Amino acid sequence: MWIADGWNDFQVLDASGGEKLERWGNYTFVRPDPQVIWNTERTHPAWKHPSASYSRSSSGGGHWNGKEIPMFHIGYKDLTFQIKPMSFKHTGLFPEQAVNWDWAREQIRNGGREQPQVLNLFAYTGGASVACAKEGAKVCHVDASKGMVAWAKENAQACGLDNIRYIVDDCVKFVQREIRRGRRYDGLILDPPSYGRGPDGEVWKLESELYGLLELCVQVLNDDPLFLILNSYTTGLSAGCMEYMLGCTVARRFGGKVTASEIGLPVGDTGYCLPCGATARWTK
Repeated sequence: MWIADGWNDFQVLDASGGEKLERWGNYTFVRPDPQVIWNTERTHPAWKHPSASYSRSSSGGGHWNGKEIPMFHIGYKDLTFQIKPMSFKHTGLFPEQAVNWDWAREQIRNGGREQPQVLNLFAYTGGASVACAKEGAKVCHVDASKGMVAWAKENAQACGLDNIRYIVDDCVKFVQREIRRGRRYDGLILDPPSYGRGPDGEVWKLESELYGLLELCVQVLNDDPLFLILNSYTTGLSAGCMEYMLGCTVARRFGGKVTASEIGLPVGDTGYCLPCGATARWTK
């Protein structure tokens, strides 16, 4: 497992009974997590009095309990992010992705190119975008949600960055247009949802769409690309499955090496690691 253990402003304090107890800066949150299928004793005192907790509704969705938390900032190394509890239990950041931010920065730093072009698809609030931009890459950030793109811009401003281009669009259609325009990239990051809709109602279902998207992405990379990251939170899509698909698409075209693993976060009270999805990586 690739473990995001470089945080100071964030920590999973404990996990039990379908929930995780987290520290985000000066706040503690309790949030549902489907991976937490064990029922261990909740000895950490913050379980009893968190800053806020999220409760699911039997009719779908849910709500936050506790005082309203204003938007605040946390840092990861030389990056800054805006955080706020929002609908569907999210906070605007997935801390486990720090393992991929660090790896992408390493590829850019060692790639020998002055300003590599990186395409970030399904880019959410831009964690990977600001990480790559901070390392000197010119980033194209694409997401179907206007709200998430606006949040990504605020994260970039907090990091003092202006080398990111923002696109609100369906990611598949955008890649198809980039291929027709002849625009190519040195690096590519994909974090597709299990299910979603584009700005014009386009339906995205990961299991049926991912391989075709990877075949498209091979065409939007230049003749000597640096890296590709594919991340997934879909339970039925294992690291090994993604490794196989990258081998059949990107590695078949460019050679290089594919690796894959679960990604996770250390849990302070137990010393174990909480699994948080899977990632496959290709590098030349």
